[in-house]
Order: sequence, then structure tokens, then C-alpha cells
Amino acid sequence: MLHFLPTPVKGILSLLLYALNTVLLASTLILLALFKFIIPVRGFVVFLDRILIAIATLWISINSFNSRLFCKITWDIRGLENLEKKEWYLVLSNHQSWVDILALQTVFNKKIPMLKFFLKEELIWVPILGLAWWALDFPFMKRYSKAHLEKYPHLKGKDLERTKKACEKFRHLPVSIINFVEGTRFTPNKKKAQNNTFKHLLKPKAGGVAFVLGSMGDCLHKIIDVTIVYPGKTPSFWEYISGQAKKIIVDFEVIPINHELSGDYFNDPEYKTFFFEWINRLWEKKDRKIEFLKTTET
Repeated sequence: MLHFLPTPVKGILSLLLYALNTVLLASTLILLALFKFIIPVRGFVVFLDRILIAIATLWISINSFNSRLFCKITWDIRGLENLEKKEWYLVLSNHQSWVDILALQTVFNKKIPMLKFFLKEELIWVPILGLAWWALDFPFMKRYSKAHLEKYPHLKGKDLERTKKACEKFRHLPVSIINFVEGTRFTPNKKKAQNNTFKHLLKPKAGGVAFVLGSMGDCLHKIIDVTIVYPGKTPSFWEYISGQAKKIIVDFEVIPINHELSGDYFNDPEYKTFFFEWINRLWEKKDRKIEFLKTTET
């Protein structure tokens, strides 16, 4: 391993390996995905989807090797034994850094179905990655603002209909949909601006989670509640790839998705109140867990 190299050298070499891995495998993904349009036969599409996921899994595996090559991280993983590879999951996580995504991909790789994100429609134009996400059937969503819906009432419910249609393709292969519930990365300044009661978290955005459950509730079976903790300083992407992150704690708790968690958040006031209270209780518990882990690990 190359842990002995100077920090800037490790960072540059690691970044180059990430870039090379992404360009080569993403290009392969995009080219293969075109055959889904050339030969739109269900059996062939399912077969091709398995190949595309295998390529994406290889991409994650190489990134994980990259991390081990240049970084000496102590991983403290809790609850991994409760996870299954052939299951449909909704993954809920706190969010502090872009490192969260790399950490979750490393820990979850080959343990559960590949993580997929709900993405804003505009992100399909991100160079290379946008088309790779498209090739892997990441759901691109278009949300309309309240003001826009008041002006064009015929669009009400169209975003949910489009997302449900996009999620139909997840029925033939297990999937893990991830949602960073806070909607943005935690910082002390953002917390201060919210004036919330949590110590280590921003307010959870119940609507985003409810939107996913409303779109996919009948095919998602379990929730994985993920708590990521970086004892000491939360690393930036550069600090992570250059070997400056020393320890990462990832704690999992599996929660069954029952009928109570499914409902119409946007049109049923009673369900909206219930779900809002449910996710706030989940976040209160997570905040206490983070406080405990940070206290005991310092």
C-alpha cells in the first residue's frame, strides 16, 4: 500500500485513478445501454441491466481499492449482518460531506443492491456521469413549485406519475434507493440558520422521503436507517482521497415498511402529520446516536 507517500502526492494519484476509472467504465456503460433501445425486448433488457449493474459494481470496487491503496482508514461498521443482497430498500442517511457517498458505496458494495439516487432532471447534462446515471436507470425527477402548479393546475400530480413510471423498471431487479433526508450537507452555519433543536443534524425534509414512498411504496420492502459519524473532523473529498481521514463509523438499522408508512403526503393532511412526526422521531434518535458515538470515540 502507498500510505507512506506525501499527502499531496497521494491525493493527486488517487484523483487520477478515480477519473480514469470513471471515464473508462462510464463510457462502457453508455455504449451498452444503447442496445436497450436497439433491442427493446424485456428479457434482453433485464439481462443487459444485470451487466450494467455489474459494471457499476466494478467501478465501486475499484474506487474502494483506490481508497485502500492511499488511505489508512479504520472502518467501524455496525448492523451489516442484517442486510440482504436480494431485497428492495429505501436508504435514509444523514449528510455531512461528499465523502458520505463514497463511504456508503464502499460499505454497501455487494451487500445490498446498488445504490440509486433520485436526481433532478437537469443533472442528466452532467458530463459523462449524467449519461451513466441514465444508463443505470437512475430516476430523473421534475418537481413543480407550488406557484407553478397554481399557474398550471393541470400539471398537479404529473411529477409523481412520471416518477412512478420511471420506477416500474425496478420491479424486475432488486434496488436500493438512497435519500439524504436533510436535503443538503450539514454545517454549523446551516444549523444555526434553521434554529433547530438537533445538535448534529439539520431538519429532516419529510416531503422528499414521502415522495419516494408514494412513488415506490409498493415495491420497497424495508428502510435502512444509516448514521455516518466521522470522529473528530468531517473530511472533505480531498482530505479523504489524500489519506487524511482516519476513522469512519457507519451504523445501520433496518426498519420494515408497513402500511402505516404509505400514504398521500401531499393531499392527506392526517397522513402528512403522522409522517412528519414519524421522521422527526427518527431524526431525534439519530441525533442522540451521533452524540453518543462522538462522545465515546473522542
